[in-house]
Amino acid sequence: MKKFNIRKVLDGLKEVSSSTPSVQVGPQENHLIQETIQSDHFQLCKTVRHGFPYQPSSMAFDPVQKILAIGTQSGALRLFGRPGVECYCQHESGAAVIQLQFLVNEGALVSALADDSVHLWNLRQKRPAILHSLKFNRERITFCHLPFQSKWLYIGTERGNIHIVNVESFTLSGYVIMWNKAIELSSKAHPGPVVHISDNPMDEGKLIIGFESGIVVLWDLKSKKADYRYTYDEAIHSVAWHHEGKQFICSHSDGTLTIWNVRGQGKPIQTITPHGKQPKDGKKPEPCKPILKVEYKTTRNGEPFIILSGGLSYDTVGRRPCLTVMHGKSTAVLEMDYPIVDFLTLCETPYPNDFQEPYAVVVLLEKDLVVIDLAQNGYPIFENPYPLTIHESPVTCCEYFADCPADLIPALYSVGSRQKRQGYSKKEWPISGGNWGQGTQSYPEIIITGHADGTVKFWDASAIMLQVLYKLKTAKVFDRNRSKEDKGSTEVSDEDPFAIQIMAWCPESRMLCVAGVSANVIIYRFSKLEVTTEVVQLLEVRMQYELNDIDTPDGGGEQTSALPTPGASPQTSGPPSHPSTSSNNSDGSNIPCLKVRSTPLKQSPGYQVDLVVQLVWVSGEPPQQITSLALNSSYGLVVFGNSNGLAVVDYIQKTVVLNLGTVELYGSNDPYQRQPRSPRKTRQPSGGLCDINEGSATSEDRCKSPTSVLMSNSNLQQFYNGGGRGAKMSRKLSLPTELKPDLVLLSVCPPRGANPLDHRDNSFSRSRSSSVTSIDKEAREAISSFHFCDAFARKGDSTLTPCLYVGTTLGTVLALALTLPPAGEQRQLQPVLISPTGMLVRLKGSIMRMAFLDSTGSLQPPPYEPWYEPNVTADGEEREKVRKRRPVSVSPSTSQDLSESQYAVVCSEKQAKVVSLPSQTCIHKHSITEASFILRADVVQMSQGVCVACFCANGHIMTLSVPGLRPLMDVNYLPLTDMRIARTFCFTNLGQAMYLCSPTEIQRITYSQDICENLQEMLGELFTPVETPEAPNRGFFKGLFGGGAQSLDREELFGEIASGKANRSLAQHIPGPGGLEGMKGAASGVVGDLARARIALDERGQKLGELDERTAAMMASADVFSKHAHEMMLKCKDKKWYQF
Repeated sequence: MKKFNIRKVLDGLKEVSSSTPSVQVGPQENHLIQETIQSDHFQLCKTVRHGFPYQPSSMAFDPVQKILAIGTQSGALRLFGRPGVECYCQHESGAAVIQLQFLVNEGALVSALADDSVHLWNLRQKRPAILHSLKFNRERITFCHLPFQSKWLYIGTERGNIHIVNVESFTLSGYVIMWNKAIELSSKAHPGPVVHISDNPMDEGKLIIGFESGIVVLWDLKSKKADYRYTYDEAIHSVAWHHEGKQFICSHSDGTLTIWNVRGQGKPIQTITPHGKQPKDGKKPEPCKPILKVEYKTTRNGEPFIILSGGLSYDTVGRRPCLTVMHGKSTAVLEMDYPIVDFLTLCETPYPNDFQEPYAVVVLLEKDLVVIDLAQNGYPIFENPYPLTIHESPVTCCEYFADCPADLIPALYSVGSRQKRQGYSKKEWPISGGNWGQGTQSYPEIIITGHADGTVKFWDASAIMLQVLYKLKTAKVFDRNRSKEDKGSTEVSDEDPFAIQIMAWCPESRMLCVAGVSANVIIYRFSKLEVTTEVVQLLEVRMQYELNDIDTPDGGGEQTSALPTPGASPQTSGPPSHPSTSSNNSDGSNIPCLKVRSTPLKQSPGYQVDLVVQLVWVSGEPPQQITSLALNSSYGLVVFGNSNGLAVVDYIQKTVVLNLGTVELYGSNDPYQRQPRSPRKTRQPSGGLCDINEGSATSEDRCKSPTSVLMSNSNLQQFYNGGGRGAKMSRKLSLPTELKPDLVLLSVCPPRGANPLDHRDNSFSRSRSSSVTSIDKEAREAISSFHFCDAFARKGDSTLTPCLYVGTTLGTVLALALTLPPAGEQRQLQPVLISPTGMLVRLKGSIMRMAFLDSTGSLQPPPYEPWYEPNVTADGEEREKVRKRRPVSVSPSTSQDLSESQYAVVCSEKQAKVVSLPSQTCIHKHSITEASFILRADVVQMSQGVCVACFCANGHIMTLSVPGLRPLMDVNYLPLTDMRIARTFCFTNLGQAMYLCSPTEIQRITYSQDICENLQEMLGELFTPVETPEAPNRGFFKGLFGGGAQSLDREELFGEIASGKANRSLAQHIPGPGGLEGMKGAASGVVGDLARARIALDERGQKLGELDERTAAMMASADVFSKHAHEMMLKCKDKKWYQF
C-alpha cells in the first residue's frame, strides 16, 4: 500500500488556496527587513531585437529616406536605418513576406505575403503598425509594383491577371488586366504567372508585363489593349528598363540575358550569356543556371551597369553563389559566402526616367547582408555596422551583465578595434536614415555569447543598441591537427570539440573562465599588452568516483579511493604528448579529449590564456561534461563540477586544491543510502547506446558505472520531467554546424540544474523501492550550481569566512569553508585549505541559483579583486595590491543567537527558500511551480530593491521579493517552443533580460515598469521629414516636341467613376490597428510634441481633404439640382395654369 504523505497534501492545499509563500519565522525574525519593492514596479515588454533576420525572403529600399526593409519566411519585418536605428515588426499570420515596396518618402511600406494578403505599414511612428490589409480570396499573388509617387499598386497573380489597388484606401479598382486580353492570339497556352510589372520610365501609360513562360507584353493603360508582344522560348525570371524607356532587358532560365527594343517586335536586339562558353562554330552557347534577377542602371558619363545574380555554368561544381557586375567590357564576378536571396542597386535619383548613377549594391544573402561599393575599383564592400554576426558560428550559451564598471567597455573596445579587417570601402555606410532615440538610460551593459567553434564574443548592449566589442578564439589554445591515434579521444564531441558550454566572468577583475564541451576549462586574464606564452600551462584532472571493492578482478586497474587525498588525484604536468605514466593500466586512461598546443602562443592584447584545466579519460571512460562553473578573483579560485563531483583549482598557484566526489561532500550526513558498486567484469569502449532503466539489461551492464553515461548527453533525458525513463542516451555530443540549434537543446550548455531522470516524486520521503535503486540515485546527483561569498560557514559562527556553496541536482546546498593564505607573497606559496561544513538546506528539484543578502536586505556581491595589468613585471607592488572586498554589514550583537547578519536566498527548479545565517533557520519558503519547472533563475538588483526573477518551462516569467518571497509578477510570456530559448535565456540587473529567439537573433525584454514607460523615448525614429529631390529637367526641345516623360492621370483611369467597382468576392479589406489613433498613442515623451504637431497637421490635412470632397459633392448636387430645375422650367413654360 502506498504511503500517505500528509505534508504533500497540505503543501498542495497551500499552493491552491494562496499564492503567498509559506513562512516559517523564528522568535524575533518576523519584521527585520522592510521590503521596498512592490508589484507595480514590474511590467513585461519586448524592447529590441538584434541580429540578422532569420530566413530572409525579400528586401526593399527607400532611396530618399535611406531606410532598408527586410522580410522573412516567418512574416517578420526588420527595418534598418543608420547604425543604432533598427526596428522589428511581425505580421500576425506568420506567412512568408514575398515582396516589399516602399511608398518613397511617404513613411509607409507595402508588404505582400505568401497567404495572398497585402498590408500597408505606417512607419511614421516608432513602433510601426498596419494601417490597412487586403486579403485576396481567389487568386495567388506573385508580383507587386508601386510606381514612384503613385498611389496605385499593381498586383500580378498566378493566373496571369493584374489587379490595381488604391494604397490610400486599400480598395480594389474595377480596372483589371486579364491574361487572355493581354496575350490574345500570340500564344495557344496559358502564359503562366505574372513575374514582372513595371511602367515605362518615359510613359506612365505604358505597362510592361512579364509572364513566366517567356511572353512580355507592353500594355497601353488608356486604350486597354496590348501595343506590342515579345516572345522568347525560355522562361523569364525578371525584367528591367533602360531609363530612356526605349529598351528593356530580360533574364531567363537558361542563363541568358535578352535586350529588346520597345518598338522592335520579333527578336531581341542582343542575347548575352554572361557565364556561358562561346563555341567557335557560332552555335548557341551551353545553357547555364537561371539568372534570377537583373538590373540595368545607366550613368551620365559612362557605360551602363548590368548587375545580375545566378547564371553560372553548370560545370562549376562547388562554386559559391555569385553576383555579376557587367560594366562596359569588364565583367566582375563577386563570390558570396551564402546563397543570394535578393539584391538591390542603390542609385542617386529616385526618378526612373533620369540617369540612375548607381553607387552601391545591397546583397541579401541567406545568412548575411553585404553592401558593395560600385564607385571604387575592385568593388570593395562596406564595413557592416549592424550586429549581424551573432550567428557566425551557432550560439551555444549567453550571459548578460547590466551596470558594469564604466571603464570596461572602452577597454574591450580598444583591444577589439585592433581585430578589425582591412580593405573595406572608405565611404560612409549608405543606409543612413532615421534618428536615434532620446533615452536617458546610461549604465553600461555587456552581452557575452559563446559559440560552437570555440569563440567568445563580447557585445556592448548599452542603451538598447548592440555592437561587437571583442572576439576571443579559445580554440587557439589547442592543437587543431589531431593525429589518427588521438581520434578516439574526441568521441565526446565529434563535430564541434571546441564548443563553449558555460562561461563565468568577473567584470570587476576582468577574469574570464570558459568550460568547453570536451570537458576542459580555460582561465583567461585581461591584458592591454601583447605577450608570447612559451608553454601553455596545463592541469590534468581525473574525476571518477566509484565505491569499488578493494580487490577488483582488474588486477592492475585503477582504484580511486572513496576519500581521495587532494594531492593524489590530480596530475599536474606540461602539455601531454603521451598518456601519463602515473597510471599503470594500458587502456590509455589519461588521454585528454583535446591536446593543448606545445608550440609558443602569441597572445594579442585582450584576453590571454592563464591556465588550461583538462579532464582526462579514466579507465577507458570519457570524462563527464562540466555542468557548473564559477570563479572568484578575490580568492583566486575556479570551481567546476559534473556528474562525478567537483574540483577546485587555485589559478594563482596553478594547482588543484580539491577534487571530491559528490558523495564525499556529505560525509557521514549523507541523506541517501548509497550502496557500494559492484566490480566491473569487462571494460567496454565508450561508444554505443546505454539504457539505464531498461529491464532487459544484464546485471553486468547494470553494474557498469552509470555516472559515465549520465551527463554526457543530458540533453536527451533532461527535457525534462520524467523524460528519462527508458530514454536512450548516447555518449556522443555533437553540435550542428549548420544553423539548426533547435536540436542542440541543452547538450551544448547543460542548464544550471541537470534534472534527475525520474521525476515521479520530488518530495524528500522518497520510496526506496527497487524501481529507483540507491545506486541510480547516487549516479544522478550532479553538481548544478556554485556560489562564492564571505558568509557564516557553520551554524552559530560569529565571523564571516570565505565560503563556497555547492548546489546539486537533488536539491541539496552544501557549504565548504575556505582558508586562504594572506595576500602577497604568501598567497603564492601557502596552500588554500578547504573543509566541508555540511548541508545548509534542501529544496525540491535541482538547485539553480544562490545569493546572499546582508542584514539590511541588500544584495551582498561576492568579493573581487580589482583589475591590474598582469604583464607588468617591473612594478612588483602592482601585483600585490591588497584585495578589495565589498563591505559586509554585520550587526554588533553577532554573538547573540537571535540576531541574524545574513540571509541566503536559494532557488531550485521548483521552489525558493530564504535561510538566515548563522542560525541556519529557514525563514521563508515559496513553491514557485508544481506542474512545470524553472529553466533560469537569477537574484537581481532592481532600482527599488532585490528580487528573484524566474523563467519557467511553461512560458511564465515571475518575480519574487526577497527575503519575503512574495510573488510580484507572473506573466505568461512565451511557451517554450524550442530549447534554444531555454539555453540562452538570461536575467540581469535593473530589469533587463534576453534570449535567442532564432539562431541568428537576440530578443531583449524588460520586466521593469520604469523602462517600459521610457521605452518610447529610447526607440529610434525611422521616418524623418526630407524633401523629395527635384524631378529631372525635361529640357526646351523635349518640352516643345513632347519627347520627355509622359504623365498619366491614374485617378481618372482607375477611379470608381471610370472603371466601376471591383468584384467584392475577389479580396477582403481589413482595417489595421495602426491608424491615426495608433500614432496618437505612440507619440509621447520628449519627441512627442513634434509627433503631435505632425499628427495635427495630418489630421488637419485630412479634414481639409474631407471638406474639399464635401464641397465638391455639394457643388455637383447643386449642378444636378439646377439642371433638373431648368428641365422642369422648360417643360412647364408653355403650360396654362389649369394644365397642372
